[in-house]
Amino acid sequence: MVDLSVRSMRPNEIAIALDWAAGEGWNPGLADATCFATVDPDGFFIGELDGAPAAMVSCVNYSAGFAFLGFYIVRADLRGRGLGLRLWQSAIAHAGRRVIGLDGVVAQQANYTKSGFVLAYANVRYGGILSAPGAPATATTTLSAVPLALVAASDRTVFPAPRAAFLRAWIDAPGHIGRALLRDDRLSAWGVIRPCRTGHKIGPLVAEDRAAAEGVLAALLTAQGGGEIFLDVPSINRDGIALAQGLGLAPVFETARMYTGAIDPLQLERVFGVTTFELG
Repeated sequence: MVDLSVRSMRPNEIAIALDWAAGEGWNPGLADATCFATVDPDGFFIGELDGAPAAMVSCVNYSAGFAFLGFYIVRADLRGRGLGLRLWQSAIAHAGRRVIGLDGVVAQQANYTKSGFVLAYANVRYGGILSAPGAPATATTTLSAVPLALVAASDRTVFPAPRAAFLRAWIDAPGHIGRALLRDDRLSAWGVIRPCRTGHKIGPLVAEDRAAAEGVLAALLTAQGGGEIFLDVPSINRDGIALAQGLGLAPVFETARMYTGAIDPLQLERVFGVTTFELG
């Protein structure tokens, strides 16, 4: 039996999880660690051998009924020795009786099924080089100027739990750019683009229709300047897939969104860009 020591990460150690995620090709955002810590600082776990990091996982509790699991990584030279299972058990225990969601790599889907997770749908990452458009045809406003209550209410239609503190951190993080489209004082669409280890990711991108999503996306690209862009789209949102393909973006990665139980009904036709595979 390998003597693995498991403990919660200290806040400054969450950056280690981001470095490991980058090593797996998951391309995290430059300010993700600070934003992630706002949800559940006790939900990040590290397994150590002889004082050195050997494995890690997160399972952040968003509410009394919902948690999200991510960062399930074992150091490459230590795989196949059962270390991941120890971390997994710690994460599941932290969630308690909550329903747990995750975006798992397709290769691990069968293992997640054995642990009680059920496939809901796939999320597909699209990527490519985009030029910054000219002045957007649709007038938008800075997302930070929109009352947080409006943004949180919109987010709640597409995510299984409230997460206002996380949204505030996500919108205000260094390098993050947010834009919103208002129609008759109603929040019709909103999104954020952020710098990542490679290029930029757009997420979330939430809109009541494709035209609204395109308007906010154009505003984000104009503000950021274009370049290598990634957009994660639920495969069941046909308009979202068509938007990504219409931009000339191509599939580069796929995850399986899975849950351990029933969640509130979500309006996934409004999700044109997933916020993050690590925290949902």
